[in-house]
Amino acid sequence: MEAESIDAQDIAYQWHWQMGRILQKQSNISAATQAYNRAYKALKSLRNDLVAINPDVQFSFRESIEPVYRQYVDLLLQLQENPIQNPDNLVQARQVIESLQLAELDNFFRSPCLVPRVDLDQLVEKEISTAVIYPIILDNRLEIITRLPGQDTIYRKTTKVPKDVLEKTVEQLQKDLPVASREPDVKQISKQLYDWLIKPIESDFANKGITSLVFVLDGSLRNIPMAILYDQQQQKYLIEKYAISLMPGLQLLAPKSLNNVQLNVLIAGVEQERLIEGKSFSELSNVTQELKQVQSLVKSSKELLNQEFTKTNLQNQIQSTPFSIVHLATHGQFSSDIEQTYILAWDSLLKVRELDSLLRARGESRPETIELLVLSACKTATGDKRAALGLAGVAVRAGARSTLATLWTIDDESTSEFMGELYRQLDAGVTKAQALQRAQLAILAKENRPYFWAPYVLLGNWL
Repeated sequence: MEAESIDAQDIAYQWHWQMGRILQKQSNISAATQAYNRAYKALKSLRNDLVAINPDVQFSFRESIEPVYRQYVDLLLQLQENPIQNPDNLVQARQVIESLQLAELDNFFRSPCLVPRVDLDQLVEKEISTAVIYPIILDNRLEIITRLPGQDTIYRKTTKVPKDVLEKTVEQLQKDLPVASREPDVKQISKQLYDWLIKPIESDFANKGITSLVFVLDGSLRNIPMAILYDQQQQKYLIEKYAISLMPGLQLLAPKSLNNVQLNVLIAGVEQERLIEGKSFSELSNVTQELKQVQSLVKSSKELLNQEFTKTNLQNQIQSTPFSIVHLATHGQFSSDIEQTYILAWDSLLKVRELDSLLRARGESRPETIELLVLSACKTATGDKRAALGLAGVAVRAGARSTLATLWTIDDESTSEFMGELYRQLDAGVTKAQALQRAQLAILAKENRPYFWAPYVLLGNWL
């Protein structure tokens, strides 16, 4: 084909995509899948040039790129219903969804992300109590692919819920969660999502000793905490049954438990009201209490509060000392727009690219990796359906093995209580996911409204 012979992959992928759609309409699923495979490969080869080659392609990602991946997955799963044709279709479908997530992050940063270094399957093999769950949102259904430890098989379950119904449900929950008084509505919607997402697969966990769930979330599901899903039958939230963490589709840093790491924490916060870059930020009255709580529970720490929490000071501290944890208690926002994804320092908004270079700066001077980045008092941008893409972007680019963040702000003493329990558990030597679970359960025992205990999510290495 001429477009391929001159390496015009941006034209080639569109041609193969069009061919795939025509063949699918002719009910030639096998040939359509092959055409989509060629389109998918062309897009993969475009990754490094997506910005330079054609900005229009990049900016219309949702219209021009994302559908190729989703439609290809749809066809692979249709073929998978006849395993004699190709038993690897399920594995390929999962790889395509991971590639879509990587392409989304490329699109968010307007540059290619790093190449993954660790295979998630290898991690699961070592962690015998952990299951990995990949929900895939397709136009007419939700596909759930599950990987269990100690087994070569990956499981697939289908929930017949249309994409628009699922997304409206998630959107409503996202609106209700930051309002403490809406607990009954939250529980009702969370039950519906549990029935769609967890109920079909939970029997697979029986007798397997599964205590941790790792989610590789798709689309709008990233905007809500999985901890909130409610099992009506057992009258338990998911966090009451499992330790939960998220992966942004790929693992960038080799796993390492905090068990053998000295907890040395850089804690920084902005408590006072600020006006920066035309944006007004309210007082966070519990920041001092939160920082004191953390300091009292770790052997070694350095504090930057208010005027001391400048970009320069943060950079100097990170470059000079091998902190295992960086804890930032300040306003921040996650958005699908890279310019609207930031952390508030005293003197500026640290946009995600700046935070990236700042946290990675010690890579040249100090080889030690930040084990955990804690972003307290951040939130997802209101009304942004893909806001959590910004959180995934921060997690991938932060140069930390794990990121713990909040999806909405709780200006409340329960935050400092939560953080106190989190560090107590980390110091006791449990995994990060277990520490998060126990800290959430400690709050839930006193205050069952999800507003107070549910905003926290852990991305990256859960060990």
